[in-house]
Amino acid sequence: MDNQNNLEAILHKVKEGSIGIEEAKEQLKTYENLGFARLDFHRENRQGFPEVIYGEGKTAHQIIEIIKGLQKRHRRILGTRICKEKAEKILNHFMDIEYSSLAETIFWKHEDEPEILYDGYIAVVSAGTSDLKVAEEAAETIRAMGCETIRICDVGVAGIHRLLDQMETIQNAAVSVVVAGMEGALPSAVGGLVDHPVVAVPTSIGYGANFGGLSALLSMLNSCASGISVVNIDNGFGGGYNAALIHRMGNSKRRQKHENSLF
Repeated sequence: MDNQNNLEAILHKVKEGSIGIEEAKEQLKTYENLGFARLDFHRENRQGFPEVIYGEGKTAHQIIEIIKGLQKRHRRILGTRICKEKAEKILNHFMDIEYSSLAETIFWKHEDEPEILYDGYIAVVSAGTSDLKVAEEAAETIRAMGCETIRICDVGVAGIHRLLDQMETIQNAAVSVVVAGMEGALPSAVGGLVDHPVVAVPTSIGYGANFGGLSALLSMLNSCASGISVVNIDNGFGGGYNAALIHRMGNSKRRQKHENSLF
């Protein structure tokens, strides 16, 4: 619901007496001050997805309170970089939250909220098994945003035949997120074989001259293949988020084209 429709709905409820002035004021708040955090309720209206909880540096108690606040206004909640110890305490408070120990993410959606909101799928392609943690963060982010994900693992360029065997699935995706460490060559290989956007995610996996992912980052930035964008090292969340935004925009354009064709 956009801002104008939401405002009108609240005003109608006040007029008919189903809610009072104080309740209306509460529903119209754009953020809530918890003391240690200010929850941005307006972010979904501005950006299309609610505020995401970044777990590093926050206590389990703080994350629990943030979740409680976000659940009042939103139907989907994503948290990233949440270690197992914090997750165990969080899961004790919320029976309907899912935790991915590999991705270190939590995901909650309202029971009436559909799992998938958009047609088509996003391919999450990882070079090696060691890159799976970052790839899973991307995949769980995409899932939280209502998009279907197909995971394609361990298809790095050291055995290019493994990648070629999966190319039909990758080519039929709306967007691909390609995750790689070492020399970071996989996004270039994929980018030269598909006609859709590729979001490249460098990982810190690699030996000394990899410089904690810097060599993979620079390789991806210098890719000779067109249509590749690059996020920061180990930023699976950023890669997944960007891919989901692109996918959502493509769905909106398809719906608009279909609606226009009806007249």
